[in-house]
Amino acid sequence: MQTQPKLLLNTAVTTFKNKLNFPLTKKGITILQINLGKRCNLACTHCHVEASPKRTEELSAEICEQLISLIHRFPEIQIVDLTGGAPEMNYGFKPLVEAARATGKQVIVRSNLTIYFEDGFADLPEYFTQHQVRIVASLPCYLADNVDKMRGAGVFDSSVKGLQWLNQLGYGKEPNLTLDLVFNPQLPTDEKFSLAPEQTNLERDYKMFLQEHFNIVFNNLFTITNLPVGRTKIHLERRKLYTSYLQFLESHFNPSTVEHLMCRDQLSIDYLGNVYDCDFNQMMNLPAKNCNGETLTVSNLLEAGSLDLISEIETAAYCYGCTGGCGSSCGGALLES
Repeated sequence: MQTQPKLLLNTAVTTFKNKLNFPLTKKGITILQINLGKRCNLACTHCHVEASPKRTEELSAEICEQLISLIHRFPEIQIVDLTGGAPEMNYGFKPLVEAARATGKQVIVRSNLTIYFEDGFADLPEYFTQHQVRIVASLPCYLADNVDKMRGAGVFDSSVKGLQWLNQLGYGKEPNLTLDLVFNPQLPTDEKFSLAPEQTNLERDYKMFLQEHFNIVFNNLFTITNLPVGRTKIHLERRKLYTSYLQFLESHFNPSTVEHLMCRDQLSIDYLGNVYDCDFNQMMNLPAKNCNGETLTVSNLLEAGSLDLISEIETAAYCYGCTGGCGSSCGGALLES
């Protein structure tokens, strides 16, 4: 794990745009990531969406229909990535899954695993199996105490039961039933910051531990750096760690990651139909813009008949979290160590 002692720098963080010294532009769009809303059965301490059972924001019927039209009209979209909140709890979840699968696209569902045990959602594992949905499940540690500290009491046990249920249905075993896990570091309480551990070695440790203790198997582990957004930002600010954490991330900037950044081939859509370059920009209300500087919506994409309306990717200081060390994305590390 990469660590660094207390930083003594008092200088401001370099703007990410100045660090690059060139415009960050899109490649061809192949991924449509949709945040269906902020409703969730959990309220995790590191959640950049600030989702919880008390949140009510979710997709509308009108925006859902626009998104289904988008999925049907653009064959270059290869992956529809559904997130939240707990995406399964929010309006439009199943219609979007079925529209994407009907057009031959891969569907990713970012699941917290515990939702399967809530009233009204026990059909989800079998539903996922039927539609060959790829599950990317949050399990920020393989130790119960660490998971429950981040996600709530009893969440680890429920997550284990959820994983065992998915294994029984063939997930992690059958070639069309992919089950991936996501690791997040613990939130820092002092200036001994760290990036995520090396992904390949940590994946091996996860697989050995979960197999030995719970007879659980899975496909891939994704390591994701905590970006200072949402509840993570609030946590850092309360402890007066926000600026020093950004400086830490900047100090580990790796220019080799830039070519592989997730914002370059995806569009992120919120429950209101607004378009962003990534989910983090979405949570920080930094919308994508066209060449005229106008913000974009799903309706604009449909009217233009194109996904390629963004002139330059919007960046901010938290982009250092995606470019530090081996890089970080919704699909884990960007580079091998």
